[in-house]
Amino acid sequence: MNLSSRITIAALVLVIGSAGFMVGRISSPQSATDDASAGLTETRSSRANTDATRESSNSAAERMGRRSTRPDSGGSPVSPDELARLSSLVRSEDPLARNRAMLAYIDRLGPGDFEAAVAHFRSLGITENRLGEYALLLSAWAKMDPIAALDYAKANTTRGFATETVLTTWASSDPDAALRWAEASHQGDGANPYLAGIIRGIAETNPERATQILTGMPKSVERGQALDAILPHLLSQGNEATRAWIAAIADDALRNGAMMRTAEKLAVTDPAGTAAWLAANPSEATQRRMDDVYSTWARQDQQAAMSSLAALPSGENRSNALRGIVSSVASDNPQAAVSVMDRFPNDVTDRVVANLIWHSFGSEPSIAASQIARITDESQRNRFYNRLLETWTERDPAAANTWIQSNPLPPGVLENLKR
Repeated sequence: MNLSSRITIAALVLVIGSAGFMVGRISSPQSATDDASAGLTETRSSRANTDATRESSNSAAERMGRRSTRPDSGGSPVSPDELARLSSLVRSEDPLARNRAMLAYIDRLGPGDFEAAVAHFRSLGITENRLGEYALLLSAWAKMDPIAALDYAKANTTRGFATETVLTTWASSDPDAALRWAEASHQGDGANPYLAGIIRGIAETNPERATQILTGMPKSVERGQALDAILPHLLSQGNEATRAWIAAIADDALRNGAMMRTAEKLAVTDPAGTAAWLAANPSEATQRRMDDVYSTWARQDQQAAMSSLAALPSGENRSNALRGIVSSVASDNPQAAVSVMDRFPNDVTDRVVANLIWHSFGSEPSIAASQIARITDESQRNRFYNRLLETWTERDPAAANTWIQSNPLPPGVLENLKR
């Protein structure tokens, strides 16, 4: 495997890490999964399609010069020395040394060696800090023989990490072949679970096609995973490009999901623009993310966030924005957060009060307790009293009892404290 292949694989692993590319835990290496054997068995027609795809992939690999430095072993086991070397590098505590050793190890593998190498790697136990090396090994196998790698992943792993890693690598060099495999391998009428890996593989080089595949998927968990695969590449293009891409989505649920996933990230660099964007596009995302945006904004520039809050019309958006600012301020200065609430009494909801309580109790329990009376829902108000006062009494009984004696409490709360 040449230097350019090394760089490609290393870059892929970096993308995997930055995008949170851990779809699920790896299955036990000792057993194949039930869902891999049931419902994913190839029919004769899909096997013929697979054979044609394998031929296309192998031809592409030859054209790009992806040849091993050693001959194909024809599926024979990797030598004990090689497996011992793999065991040794996996046990290293130095991540840089592990990656360098893994690249050198991969260079010595022929196409027929990967199955034994991957199986041995998995038998050593795949912890979170070994996922990078695991992805390197899978990606290298995908460059040599993606069909064999996918066959192995389907038979021996669950929940998608290995399959998606292989498909991402394959799609980055031959998206047509990867897509044919995904379509031939998917069973049933639901969303295709293999498309997220393909989208991740082409999102940077061909975002138009990635978008086309995404928008063609039905509403489902799989579509959410595919959306998560494309968003990091969109966000890297800037806030305006991301908002424009989301605005062009015709499907309301998909557009709302994209807004939900991006609003807080966009607010880091442009809180004012993000707040205005949410306000101009009322949706579930607006209701659930307005507080996050204003909380981020208040941490960066509290005065600007407060000025924007004052300019909002009274209503749900203003209450949500107030909740975000109160959460941010209360973490550092609970009394100042109370003052913010007092400036906008008509916009204070039970959720605003609850946020102040949770963010201030750790540092100023007396202030947190004094605000519980502002909660309008009686059952929720009593739950807050019971939980906060019990915890405070355990932590600082003298201070808690002094406060309890000095403040009127509902009879039910007092009875609970006595018990």
